[in-house]
Amino acid sequence: MSAPRYDAAALVGAASAMFQAAGIEASKASVVADVLVESDLMGHVTHGLGLMPKYMDEIVGGRMLGQGEPEVIADRGAAITWDGRSLPGQWLVMKALDLAAERVKTHGTVSIAIGRSQHIGCLAVYPARAAARGLICLLYSSAPGTTSVAPFGAKQGVYSPNPFAAGFPTGETPVVTDISASITTNNMSLRLIGRGERFPAKWLLDAEGNPTDDPKAITQGGTILPAGGLDHGQKGYGWALVTEALTQGLPGYGRADGTATGMGAGVFLQVIDPEAFAGLAAFERQTGYTAAACRAAAPRPGLPPVRLPGQKGLKAREQALAEGVELAPGIIEAMQPIAAKYNVTLPAPLGA
Repeated sequence: MSAPRYDAAALVGAASAMFQAAGIEASKASVVADVLVESDLMGHVTHGLGLMPKYMDEIVGGRMLGQGEPEVIADRGAAITWDGRSLPGQWLVMKALDLAAERVKTHGTVSIAIGRSQHIGCLAVYPARAAARGLICLLYSSAPGTTSVAPFGAKQGVYSPNPFAAGFPTGETPVVTDISASITTNNMSLRLIGRGERFPAKWLLDAEGNPTDDPKAITQGGTILPAGGLDHGQKGYGWALVTEALTQGLPGYGRADGTATGMGAGVFLQVIDPEAFAGLAAFERQTGYTAAACRAAAPRPGLPPVRLPGQKGLKAREQALAEGVELAPGIIEAMQPIAAKYNVTLPAPLGA
């Protein structure tokens, strides 16, 4: 029996109503809901509506604020710094993306650093939207209050998974990549724990520093290995430090302050307009050629044709918009008590 599917717009409406009822103003609630559902549309289920219970805890606990604007710390036109004031991360990043897309017409490239943001959700959503506008987008995020990833060679956690996402046009399907500087993430570990499953390889360290495939290690004093794992983890380690510098050093708020909460985030967004360089047509000629060459590359024996980063998610999005969103098991059930608390009716499955 196939899993039930839901209308995407109906899910956005219900999630927005719950956020508003919890105290997030309408303009912000609708953006948060939209980005969460967009994540589910693209198949990034660990960062979609499954985050709603955590977000509600942040709102009720006063760690996610629902009113007001970010404080402008600095603005040089092409370089902007905000204090996000613990406002919803999805709204802050979309606001930053819109501002950068406007100013990039003048400056060619615009960078925005945001300190004290709340969790921003699935990073892939934002560069995908920039690429649809013919722009390049680079997005970095870190969690200054999280220390779940060990530096290469250590067993003690120091920093967070520190994801990076990028998107750019190719003339056809854009390239959209969303990857972490750690070999896996906290949310994936918790998801596997809930399903009673283990990782396919030893991606974690237990509290004594021994490699393990048991996701429960992350809740028992263990840590996540950097991208590259036990033998090439210096690559993920270096990448993580760059992310920390961009997302905490540039906005001037981070681990050194010792006041960040677990879901608080530091963000660095950069938007580049190819028209300010050799032009969009020249850019897509080059990126389109390489993208086509990658897709045409002979696959290894027994494997399917090569895909571009983000191709699977964008195709899944098109299908889900046409046929309905297939939510991961347990997500609707986790939303039901929240909906009941705030007197919001959840959408029925399509065809029910």
